[in-house]
Amino acid sequence: MKTVSLVGSTGSIGTQAAEVIGADPGAYRVVAIGAASSIETLAVQAAQLRPERVALADPARAHELAARLPTGVELLVGSDALAEIATGADVVVNGVVGFAGLPVTLAALQAGRRLALANKESLIAGGPVVQAARATPGAEIVPVDSEHCAIHQCLRAVLGEKEMAALPNSPSLLVTRIVLTASGGPFRGRHQHSLAEVTVAEALAHPTWKMGPKITVDSSTLMNKGLEVIEAHELFGIGYDAIEVVVHPQSIVHSMIETTDGATLAQLSLPDMRLPIGYALAYPDRLRVPFGVIDWARMGPLEFEAPDREAFPCLELAYQAGRAGGAAPAWLNGANEVAVAAFLDGRIRWVDIPAVISAALDECHAPVPSTVADVLDADRSGRDLALAEVGRRSGAPK
Repeated sequence: MKTVSLVGSTGSIGTQAAEVIGADPGAYRVVAIGAASSIETLAVQAAQLRPERVALADPARAHELAARLPTGVELLVGSDALAEIATGADVVVNGVVGFAGLPVTLAALQAGRRLALANKESLIAGGPVVQAARATPGAEIVPVDSEHCAIHQCLRAVLGEKEMAALPNSPSLLVTRIVLTASGGPFRGRHQHSLAEVTVAEALAHPTWKMGPKITVDSSTLMNKGLEVIEAHELFGIGYDAIEVVVHPQSIVHSMIETTDGATLAQLSLPDMRLPIGYALAYPDRLRVPFGVIDWARMGPLEFEAPDREAFPCLELAYQAGRAGGAAPAWLNGANEVAVAAFLDGRIRWVDIPAVISAALDECHAPVPSTVADVLDADRSGRDLALAEVGRRSGAPK
């Protein structure tokens, strides 16, 4: 029986991970759960999952949560609590949203644990630091993003377990291209001039996936896909020129790899995040419960098209930051989080998001981060510049 720590347990990934675990009784034991501040859901999960420890980042609500926990459950509180529960399980699911997931990623890897990674921002912003932690004996990353999980499965079919373990330091010469698929989000097919007045509600109306607001807005701008390009490079060691994005609105083909002989391998399933979550939990085995099963007799056509980079400039900004390397991905990620938050708060327009990020990236000059402090400095710089640009734009006449 594998032990599991669910960090960010109250969010979309965490709750679905709990569902996957519950569907396969006896295979997993949840020893820890944790979240930033959602004490109601944490209390319910603690009663259902009976973990040994519960972590709460927000100390202001600790007393309230403590009174609702089952007898014998240890409560950890404070800014380090989520990272602390990432060290004591066979598999650590990092479902924390945004840059806040970096300490969890590092704690799990430095403890030599398997990291089921849904928090792409920590790998993108802290790439060099995370790669150093990844070298810890026993540490491994199995991606939970549907696209990277698909790539992981395809690469595994070609390379086998031994070569998979060598990634990203020894990328395979058998793989010539990675193709990341994108749903296109709610604005697929719309021209640049028609996007000036889109609303928050429209940006949050994703056609195929059910996600949190930040990730959903990222999907609408294609920044989510841009971040995934950087993530693919960090996970698998593939160069940026060999990572392609195609729009696939049905979200059935989750990603593909191309080999030297021209063959393309793809992973297909209905859009259901429980499948990649279960894959990361069960690896190197397969989950015993099927999710995302396709009825091929009823499956309609599958479409593919090139992304519109003029209407969705965030994709190209991510490529630029990835190729620049150093601190640029951290600046990109920090600026994007600020811009998305400003859009959700009504301070800037949807079309202002890439402009805010671009303004921050134009000032990026920091060296390659080698410590967590360096990553934090780069993130702070990107955010500060983005906040200044948001202030200029929110004060301008619409």
